[in-house]
Amino acid sequence: MDWLELIGRLMFVAMFLNSGYAHFKERENMIGYARMKGAPAPRLLVPATGAMLLAGGLLIGIGVWMDLGAVLIAAFLLPTAYFMHAYWKVDDPQARAGEHAHFFKNLSLAGAALTMVYFFVECAGHVGLTAGPVSLF
Repeated sequence: MDWLELIGRLMFVAMFLNSGYAHFKERENMIGYARMKGAPAPRLLVPATGAMLLAGGLLIGIGVWMDLGAVLIAAFLLPTAYFMHAYWKVDDPQARAGEHAHFFKNLSLAGAALTMVYFFVECAGHVGLTAGPVSLF
């Protein structure tokens, strides 16, 4: 079962590592998109959130301080859902449906990340295939 947990962790973090990388590779485009969406301080927060995604994804992926990694990911997802996918502000039905789906996707992934925090703290000694201490808390 250790392999199953490892595969699940790697599948979970793949999107966050990819997105974190994109926050740096496509920085100016991301800043423009965040500005268009009305996110606060996009020039500061795009690289900061990119670093959160990379750090969180790496910590969970390699199995070191995975609870901290999951907190970083949840801390990214919740404000992103609110600022970037505010479906209640969109008039076009098709665009609204897309933002609605993204909002609830982020909310669900944040819930999964918070569940991981609990799991990693409570089961720290029983999580296999890790590279170091599972829990910081």
